[in-house]
Amino acid sequence: MTSPAQRVVALVGNPNTGKSTLFNALTGLRQRVGNYPGVTVARKSGVCDLGDGTRVELVDLPGLYSLSAVSPDEQVVTDVLSGQAAGEPRPDVVVVVADATNLLRNLFLASQLAEIGLPLVLVLNQADVAKEQGLKIDTNLISQRLGQIPVVLTSAWKGEGVLEVRRAIAKVLKQPVYLPRVVWPEKIRQGFEAIKHSVEQQTKKVITDAEAQRLLFDNNLVLAERLGWAGPDREALLRRARDQVRQSGYNPHAAEPLVHYDRLKKVLEGVLKEGRGKSGRTALVDQVLLHRIVGPIFFIGIMLGLFASVFWLAKFPMNAIQLGVDWLKLTVAPWFETTPMLQSLVTDGIIGGVGAFLAFLPQILILFLFVSILEDSGYMARAAFIMDRLFSWCGLNGKSFVPMLSGFACAIPGLMSTRTIEDPKARLATAFVVPFMSCSARFPVYALMCAAFIGPLYGPGWESAVMVGMHVVGLLFAVPTAFILTRFVLKIRPQPFVLELPRYQMPKPRDVLWRMWQNAAEFVSKAGTVIFAITIIVWALTYFPRQPEVAQQVRAAYPTLSEEELAPKIQGAYTEQSYMGRFGKTIQPVFNACGFDWKITVGVLASFPAREVIVSTLGVTYSLGEGAKADSEHLRKAMQEAKWTEGPRLGKPIFSLATVLALMVFFALCSQCGPTVVTLAQESGGWKWAAISFTYMTILAWVVATILYQVVSRWT
Repeated sequence: MTSPAQRVVALVGNPNTGKSTLFNALTGLRQRVGNYPGVTVARKSGVCDLGDGTRVELVDLPGLYSLSAVSPDEQVVTDVLSGQAAGEPRPDVVVVVADATNLLRNLFLASQLAEIGLPLVLVLNQADVAKEQGLKIDTNLISQRLGQIPVVLTSAWKGEGVLEVRRAIAKVLKQPVYLPRVVWPEKIRQGFEAIKHSVEQQTKKVITDAEAQRLLFDNNLVLAERLGWAGPDREALLRRARDQVRQSGYNPHAAEPLVHYDRLKKVLEGVLKEGRGKSGRTALVDQVLLHRIVGPIFFIGIMLGLFASVFWLAKFPMNAIQLGVDWLKLTVAPWFETTPMLQSLVTDGIIGGVGAFLAFLPQILILFLFVSILEDSGYMARAAFIMDRLFSWCGLNGKSFVPMLSGFACAIPGLMSTRTIEDPKARLATAFVVPFMSCSARFPVYALMCAAFIGPLYGPGWESAVMVGMHVVGLLFAVPTAFILTRFVLKIRPQPFVLELPRYQMPKPRDVLWRMWQNAAEFVSKAGTVIFAITIIVWALTYFPRQPEVAQQVRAAYPTLSEEELAPKIQGAYTEQSYMGRFGKTIQPVFNACGFDWKITVGVLASFPAREVIVSTLGVTYSLGEGAKADSEHLRKAMQEAKWTEGPRLGKPIFSLATVLALMVFFALCSQCGPTVVTLAQESGGWKWAAISFTYMTILAWVVATILYQVVSRWT
């Protein structure tokens, strides 16, 4: 939150106008992300230095096309601008970011904002693209016709015009300038006044013209409920007001944009001068990338290249982290020589368990880096159009791809981004299938299995192919699940998909690196506390009870071995007789059909709070007894050498190809993430759908893993 003395400036604009790029240019690294009070909509803000000694809080509001709020994101914008957001100060100035190449459509939002009565600054972004297209814009003429509000041409991506934006904000803060309101036909104006009078009479609250317009044109029930305006009188009054709109010659559903556009067409007369430009390059590239056949092939190629690059580039920092873990354990272990239990806790439990997970952090960072590059280049929006063809038959559309794409990084922001979907049922269906996307928490599981088994056996090519395949598995089951939900459970019609494609551009390194760092830091901070706590619990359950007779039995069974040779065997016996070992053996028959032994079963059970915990859990269960030498390399070696000690598979490798594939598929489909379940409950309005999702995905994961194991084990 801002301090009482600090002024607040809101950044508003249509999607894909470069608003976030301008926000980054104005705030630099002085940013913070949170949630608006009472809702899950993200609040992104930062400190902006205006250059005259004034520092303001700049708030980047969600993108929207109009004030007719139909989603939670859009409702937050109208609430903040009208001063109705709980605990949120009303902005002192609004900066409207518009696309300089499409002024008429972009200025519609600015024209609506005039009704709210806040000082405005108009930023015409992407001026470089307008210049390439041969467009010349008379900013002085626009300013004159819009009440002398400051109008600034910028290219935020290149940093051009950013200083002028700072100066314009400072100027309007000192001397507020307002955009003139549209002149409404008399009968429509009478309808506004009648609504305002009725609300005041019933609720004793005074509302603005902007709120009256939302009640009349949108029948905004959220606003009506907040005001306490209800009852049959409300509906009767709204019917009369809409009749007055018809008497003015307008359809009530189209009156608002028509009146605003009539005004804007006059404002823009003579403002734009068209010359010769280069406007066909994006269209030519899109003919290839959006082609029905070539487009999907290109998309799959990008994904294969992405994961191959992740593996290749991550090897070097991963080795460095492993060396650091080795050094730390060797350094710390002697400190606790007199207390073996504490030594085991620190070296095997904390350093070994957490270190086994952190070894995969470079791969996660590189994955976020490439995803950010694809987003900033403009390609991800094209991927949404490609995927729309896949989703259309199942009742969803490309808008659902955006949350699902976010789910590949983390299901939580993916679930939150479903708020941009207008239809509540389509929003619920999308939220239900977002957890099927293979998030970065699953990535360490895939990376460990591929590095330990797929790569050494079949080479790096198959290693990358399996990684892509694991990310596709979720989609293969998400789409038919969505079909069943939309057609038979929720019974919704296919939604039309309209998305403005951003221009292609070179990603800005600072923005890409900053987004990569933010995503990775958020992931580690959320996962770190859970992993640390569970690592301690898993270590304790694996260490206790420490019964002396276990060591005596091992020594009796191997009388010819030295104490050094006996140490790992004694440790293995202790682990097997521990509380976790006993519990794992009790539950193991449930997972026996999947090919999981009791140690894998322990990892599966321990990872229900967070999927990535299985790596640290395996690091504890398989690395105990190796002391300071336990790291991810030793973990992979221990897993490769693990054998069944009982049953019909006695002496056979535990991690066969069938088991490895079954384990990865199980984690690709299961809903093993506590924060995701909680977020789904919040977004769906209760625990019903969250419980259904968790149960359905867990059972599905077990069934598919069992089938896969049984089939592959017979072929290999």
